[in-house]
Formats: sequence, structure tokens, C-alpha cells
Amino acid sequence: MRKPPIDYIARTRAQYEALGYRPYAWVENHEPPAFVKPRKPAREWKVGLVASGGIYALGQPAFHFKDDLSFRAIATDTPVEALRITHFAYDLTDARQDPNVVLPLEPLRRRVEAGEIGSLGPWAYTFMGGIYSSRKVRDVLAPAIADRLVNDEVDVALMVPV
Repeated sequence: MRKPPIDYIARTRAQYEALGYRPYAWVENHEPPAFVKPRKPAREWKVGLVASGGIYALGQPAFHFKDDLSFRAIATDTPVEALRITHFAYDLTDARQDPNVVLPLEPLRRRVEAGEIGSLGPWAYTFMGGIYSSRKVRDVLAPAIADRLVNDEVDVALMVPV
């Protein structure tokens, strides 16, 4: 029997109220994102992959708590059968049956084989979403992952939120 979806916004508001905190301040971005249009065709892109579904590879430590700011680097040639998933805020049934729904490695590999994109970066970066502190994500987690993507020399990054 599947659990119903979690109303994350209502749950967060209720948790903050129960703990006596002021209402949770949702992130409001007032400036446009610093996206850059790629200068070469998709068939030449080196694609990076970032996902928030709590995915890790066999042998790596699992994510353990809701404000875990760590991330995992998973080699993009890792077999899907070697992927594991843990997360506190969504039903993991489908993701555990087919990790591609939260970390689409096989679909991206097929795009490379078909010549639709040039290549994948060497690593996919994963973390456990649901981090309550947007400041910590902005100041700690996001820059760490961005630095890794720059070092991997990717042209574009596919962001897969869960």
C-alpha cells in the first residue's frame, strides 16, 4: 500500500509552529538566475548531473538526517543496480525500483550513444533535499557542488529535484 504524498509546505509550517519558531521563511529569489546559454550545440555538450533524491552508490555512506549538507560523487558509469536511495520526505518505492527516476544515468547514456549530447561529466552529484536552511544550501552545499562541476569542465548541468 502506497502512502499518500507528503504536503511538504503544510508539514514544514506545522513543525515550525509546534516548535515555537517564527513561520518558516520560504526562499524568494528576486534576481534572475545566472544562467548562461551554451555556445555550442547539444551534440557537443559535456553534461553534468545533480540530483536531490538522496542517492548514493553501494559502498558510500547513506544520508542520515534531514539537514544533511553532505553530497556524494557517483561515477557516471556506475551500474544502476549499484545505486541506493534514502530520504525522509518522499515515498522511495519507485526510486528504489528504478533509480533512473531520480538519477537518470541510463537515459543520459542513451542520449550520448545516440549522438544527441556529447558526453557525461565523470561524476553525478547527489544530496538529500529537504534541507531547511536555504542559507546553508546557498553558502555551503551549492558552492561545493558548483566547484566540482567547474572542475569537471561540464558545459551544462541537469538538475533533478525530488
